[in-house]
Amino acid sequence: MINYIIVDDEPLAHEIIEEFCGMLPNLSLKTNCYNAIEAMEYLKTEEVDLIFLDLNMPKLKGFDFLKTLSNPPQIIVTTAYSEYALDGFELNVLDYLLKPFSFERFIKAVNKVSDNVLPPKTTSKVIVENKESHFFFIKGDKKHHRINTNDVLFVEAYGNYSKIYTISNEVIICHEKISSFDEILPEPNFIRVHKSFIISLDKIKTIEGNRVKLIGEHTVPIGQTYKNQITLLIHNKN
Repeated sequence: MINYIIVDDEPLAHEIIEEFCGMLPNLSLKTNCYNAIEAMEYLKTEEVDLIFLDLNMPKLKGFDFLKTLSNPPQIIVTTAYSEYALDGFELNVLDYLLKPFSFERFIKAVNKVSDNVLPPKTTSKVIVENKESHFFFIKGDKKHHRINTNDVLFVEAYGNYSKIYTISNEVIICHEKISSFDEILPEPNFIRVHKSFIISLDKIKTIEGNRVKLIGEHTVPIGQTYKNQITLLIHNKN
């Protein structure tokens, strides 16, 4: 679990960061600080893994606050001022998010924290199999989801995360790399067609050129290194 605090004088910034963090697993908010002085007081008695840090705050600026920390946690700067980026990297800031930032850009920043904070091998999956069913539990959105493999359309790599697409149009973001799903999803019902995609064979509608169309009008690319096994699949089914 990555424990984090937000240090920003704008309440809206807190709302956005909390909303984004709430969509990802393994992130736990410890407190909200609306100036650097509050953060200094909190860190005197508590430890965190990550600070989302604004720069232009009253009383004490973000980088001045950072210089007071003898052993700072991971820092992701969130600011509207791009001109301070170089100063940030000189202070070993992990990433520099320029407001307003997208969820995709936010994910990239948090992935860097995961690489540094989380243990090398984390797992949140439980696989259960019997003659009638095959399902697994996966953690996403701070909940454990029970997923029947028959409901999975495809899995997409998402940095250090993966997105699971289901036939009910649900998309679950989980803290498992796509390589984990090679062992979670049963053979021969699923096949890797791209370094970033694993698909369910019985959900294929058409294969045309370098694309696979699945039910629900989802289209997935076929990677160059996976073309041969797709060709074999087609020939073996004919």
